[in-house]
Amino acid sequence: MHLYTLERSQTLPRPASEVFAFFTEPRNLEVMTPAFLRFRIVPPIPEEMRAGTVIDYRLGLFGLPLRWRSLIAELEPGRRFIDVQVRGPYASWHHLHEFVEVPGGTLVRDSVRYSLPLGPFGRLAHVMFVRRTLERIFDYRSAKLVELFGSMPPGETPG
Repeated sequence: MHLYTLERSQTLPRPASEVFAFFTEPRNLEVMTPAFLRFRIVPPIPEEMRAGTVIDYRLGLFGLPLRWRSLIAELEPGRRFIDVQVRGPYASWHHLHEFVEVPGGTLVRDSVRYSLPLGPFGRLAHVMFVRRTLERIFDYRSAKLVELFGSMPPGETPG
């Protein structure tokens, strides 16, 4: 099984407590997900996110209906959380979300480690469309976060 990594970072001009609260409100997952995925949380929607929270989703990708179950494996309030796929389209999915207070805002870092099923067919799917689709999803999320929280003035984004 081949393990892939996707890493992103973005600085938002808001306090970490506010950005973290937004990310840990389960209903905001739909806000940050592009419409082409037809992403919907399956009720009951958790009232709060904490270690042990399970969230079920339905989505569509390339015309295929998919179900996904995530577990919040770890959560450090205001700092980080990890979601892992319990059931879904990946052989494995481990997504670390980190929130670091920086001058003038919050650095949001994502590190996703994932693998695909089906051996060589999964590797081919990754090259053909999975990697590009994940990049497109994270690009959308980045733009949506700027729309919601604003962007850092030029020259103030930490290196």
